[in-house]
Order: sequence, then structure tokens, then C-alpha cells
Amino acid sequence: MSTTATRRNAEPPPPAPARHRFRAWLLADSAPAADQVGAHARPERTEKTHSWWRVMCLTGVDYFSTLGYQPGIAALAAGVISPLATIVLVGLTLLGALPVYRRVAAESPHGEGSIAMLERLLSFWKGKLFVLALLGFAATDFMITMTLSAADATAHLIENPHLKPFLGGQQVLITLALLALLGAVFLRGFGEAIGLAVALVGVYLALNVVVIADGLVLLVTNPAQVDDWWVALTTQHGSPIMVVAVALLVFPKLALGLSGFETGVAVMPHIDGAPGDDPARPAARIRGARRLLTTAAVIMSVFLITSSLVTTVLIPPAQFQPGGAANGRALAYLAHQNLGAAFGSIYDASTIAILWFAGASAMAGLLNLIPRYLPRYGMAPQWTRAVRPLVLVVMAGAFIITLIFKADVDAQGGAYATGVLVLITSAAIAVTLSARRAGQRGKTIAFGVVSAIFVYTTAANIVERPEGVRIAAVFIATIIGVSLISRVLRAFELRVTEVSLDHRAQQFIRECARRSIRFISNEPDAGDAEEYRSKLRQVRNDNDLTDESDIIFIEVTVGDPSDFTSSLDVKGEIRDGRYRVLTMTSSTVPNAIAALLLDVRDRTNRRPHIYFEWTEGSPAANLLRYLLFGVGEVAPLTREVLRRAEPKRSRRPHVHVG
Repeated sequence: MSTTATRRNAEPPPPAPARHRFRAWLLADSAPAADQVGAHARPERTEKTHSWWRVMCLTGVDYFSTLGYQPGIAALAAGVISPLATIVLVGLTLLGALPVYRRVAAESPHGEGSIAMLERLLSFWKGKLFVLALLGFAATDFMITMTLSAADATAHLIENPHLKPFLGGQQVLITLALLALLGAVFLRGFGEAIGLAVALVGVYLALNVVVIADGLVLLVTNPAQVDDWWVALTTQHGSPIMVVAVALLVFPKLALGLSGFETGVAVMPHIDGAPGDDPARPAARIRGARRLLTTAAVIMSVFLITSSLVTTVLIPPAQFQPGGAANGRALAYLAHQNLGAAFGSIYDASTIAILWFAGASAMAGLLNLIPRYLPRYGMAPQWTRAVRPLVLVVMAGAFIITLIFKADVDAQGGAYATGVLVLITSAAIAVTLSARRAGQRGKTIAFGVVSAIFVYTTAANIVERPEGVRIAAVFIATIIGVSLISRVLRAFELRVTEVSLDHRAQQFIRECARRSIRFISNEPDAGDAEEYRSKLRQVRNDNDLTDESDIIFIEVTVGDPSDFTSSLDVKGEIRDGRYRVLTMTSSTVPNAIAALLLDVRDRTNRRPHIYFEWTEGSPAANLLRYLLFGVGEVAPLTREVLRRAEPKRSRRPHVHVG
């Protein structure tokens, strides 16, 4: 009989049902659940770090890959004036966006970006809602980066002379396949792959140097083409003054060339630091990030001006139109036209690879962005701690966007530019406010001017291409809606991350733990002897208390009720020479009391008692007050938080209501 039992024990357990196995796989990379309070927070990861120039290639797959479509979109949007408008754009890049993000890098060196700077400047619900709106624009930026890059990779694939006869007309299907492949890579597990980024960026930039250099040589050796362009320019727009004025007016249409700055800040945790760096402000990492931003901006500026010039002058305008051979792939058109089909195919392959990898960079940024903010606000479901469910949600959104826009690069340009410009504008405003708070009058004025220019650029882009705001509005509404629903569903979690008692508070607990620990919840008022005598008399009458020797009053002051989590710093005081009072500040009263009760239970191994009085008013109104302002019907809410935090009734603190 024992032999049979041993054999039975040695047999492997029966396989879990398929749905359980799928759920386990889906949530396998979740942040580990913990029993301690605040377990919802996503733990920080220790990132492997690299030299700044290698990390520049990681952000460069997003930034530099815009050369795949930027010259064509610029020529389509601005026509013959595109090179001059590009010069204006480069000036704004080097004199506006670059100084702004160099300061952002110094003030948020852990990859938080400009959103975190604004978050620190704003508080309460208005701050949270503002950040959620910015997250909507950021989601627009990253999502359209994925879909637009995949669509442009498809355009390069289809327009290749060797493949066009076989793939023509399959733009949407191929784009969806590339997006699905991207999603599959992340579902399987995607490392940072900086080595691959370095290789892709190095090859791609080298090939672009060849294409652009060949185009410049053609311009020098065939000045008639330059003359024809200049005649067309002056004929259409009149005097040189008018040309400059028009260039200043149309340059917002070229705003795609500003992408990459927010990503450049987001990858800062990958940059090498120094052993003696202050963790809060790592000087070596900040220096590396500034070198990254400056080098990338200078490289991109050179490529933007030269590529705009050669494509605008050398390519017939009709080829930029939808259906034209240069639409969305101007440099690739020149590569095939001037350097032969073999070189053109190599250029196409490199462009397709870096555009696809730009989608991977955007996906990684989005997967890091959502857990960085929403869980801290209590505005994300528990499954957002896992990568794979988020990947599925993001991919569903990317498929929908691709189908709506029919994988059209030009149609998505407005939404992409809107997301990029709103983020850069918010960064400019953030550093302006930061400089003002620091008392730096000169920098405040300078950054204020830059902010005004970006506000104009953003507004002009929105007026010209309002579809970007419509898409961003959908993302904002979705994020806010899901966030508020999640906040309501998670309202009764124990949301205190740490409880700290000062010496006197610990003394109160030790004195009462010898017999029984009885707390009375008191709403802070005058703080005089009469307040505590009246409260004690009421509790004694309502609950037939006879022993008053172990009574401790609890007073909670609500800080920022929009915060989801908080830590408790509990201070003990003696009022009127005889009443023991514990004071603390928290985002919600019920959560603070529940956390204190559980902490006292664990410290003393005794189940404390808490005494409340019923709150007057409508239960629905009190629940709304709790959700919005952290107060309300404290007694039942505290009991519910305790019930969810401690499933065992025998270990749960006693709650009394009179």
C-alpha cells in the first residue's frame, strides 16, 4: 500500500487546463505580486548601461528613420519651398528643441521626460488629468510611429522594382503583417538590442550619405536643375522676402523632422554613469544624455537640409503625389534612379529594417510609459504589470489605425506631427516654468520665446491637419475613461506603501499593548480639551466602554486626494496633558486608518479596536466624496479596506461604529 502511494506521489500532476496555461503565459512577466502594501507598484528595473553614442543609436532608429519618409512628406506639403522651410525647421531644432531637452535631461535623468516635470508642477486632480491628456498625445506619437513606420516600410517594399509586380496593391495586408511580426517579437520577449540598433543606424546613415552625396554631385554638375528650381520658387512666391515669409509660414508642415527628442530622454537609464554619481542627479549620465541629444540633432539637421534639397530639385513634383514613385520614399527613389537597382534594393532593405525597428523602439517606449504613470495613479488594471497583455492591447490599436488610414503614410503624418509637437511644446513650457521657479530671468525669457514658437507651430499644424487632434482625442478619452474606471475598481485596495511611527507614537502603542489597544477616529477640529472629552463621552455611551486607560485618538489630515498611494508618517502627541493623539497625513482617511491598524497588529501581535461614528448624508454622495476627496463614510470604507487586505477574519482588527 505504501508502494502504491509512493508511486502515486511520484507521478507528475495532471496538466492544467488550456485557459489556465494561457493565462499563466500571458502574465508570466508580471512584476511579482507581493503581500506587502503598495504591491501594485511596478518595481524599478536595473538597466544595463552603455556608452552614450551606442544609446544614441537606440533612439536613432526612431529619429533617423524619419529620413525614410520625411523628405517626401516635406516636398508634398511645402512644394518647391521645402528646402527653405527645412532650414527654418533646423533652426528651431538647434536653437529651440535642443536647449529645451538638454534641460529636461538634467531635471529628469531617470527617463521620466517632460511629463514628469509638469507632473511635479501641478497637483490634485487637475494635475492628474493634465498628465493623462499628455499621455494621450504621447500614445498618439508612439502608436503612429509604429503604424506610419510600418506603412512606409511597406511602401519601400512594394515600390521596389523587383517586387512591385508581385506585391502591388497589398499595402494594408503587408503593413498588418509587419505589425503582427513586431507584436510577436514582444510577446516572445524583446531585449534592448542596442547592438542591433548600432548596426542598423550605422548602415542606414552610411547608405544615406552615399545617396545624398550623389545627389549633391548631380546638382553641382547640372546647375540648370538648380536654376529651374529657383525660377519655380520665385515665380510661385515672388520676391525673396516673400519666399522667406512663406517658408516661415509652411515650416510647421515639416514638423515630423522634430521627432526623437522625447525618445532621447526616455532612454537615459541606458546611459553609463560614474561610480561617484549622486543617484538622484547622476552627473555623468546627464552629460552623456546631452551629448546624445546634441549629436543626434546635429546629424539629423545636416541630413534634413541636404535630403530636402536634393529630393526637391531632382525629383519631378508629380512623383511626390499619392501613387507617385517618390511618395513616402524620396531618397529611395533617388537611390534606384541614380545608383542602380542593386544599390536601390540594398537601400530599400536597410530602410525597411530601420523603419520596422523604429516601430520596436516606439513599442518599447509605450510599454515603459504606461506603467510609469498609471499604476501610481491607481488608474491601471492589475494586468498592466505584465508586458504581454499590454502588447496585445497596443497591437489591436495599431491594427485599427492601419485599417482606418489604409496604411497611407501621408494620411498619418498629421497625427504623428501633432503628437510630437504637443510633447515638445509641453516640454518647452515645463522648462520655462522651471527656469522661472529657479529665478533665472534670462533663461525664462528665452524658453518663453521658444514655447511661444512651438505653440504657434502646434496650432498651425492642428489647423492644417486636424485629424491629428481627433486621433489624440480618441487616445485621451480612452486613457481617461479606462483610468477612472480602474481608479474606482481599485479604490478599496490598501494603498499605503509604508507606515512609520515616531518615538512617542511607539510609546503609546507599547503602553496600550499590555492590555488592549483601542483607537478612536476623530476628525481634527479645535484640538482643545472639550473636543476630546466630548468625543470620548460619545464613544463611551455608544459602545458601553468602561476602561478609558487604553484609548488613543487618531486624526488624519487629507493631503492630495488625487494621489493613489502614500506613506504614513505617524506622530504621537499629548493634548491637554492627558489625551494621547496620533496624527498623520494621507491621500485618504480610510486607507490611512486601515494601514495603521494592520501595522499596529503586526507590531504587537494584538488585534486593535477602532471606534467610529456614522457620517450623516447620502451614502452615494459619501462614496463620491471618498473617491474624489479621500473622505466620506469612513467607518464602512475602513472596514472594506481591512476586509480586502486581510482575508482571515480572525486576524482582522475590530471595527466598532456607534
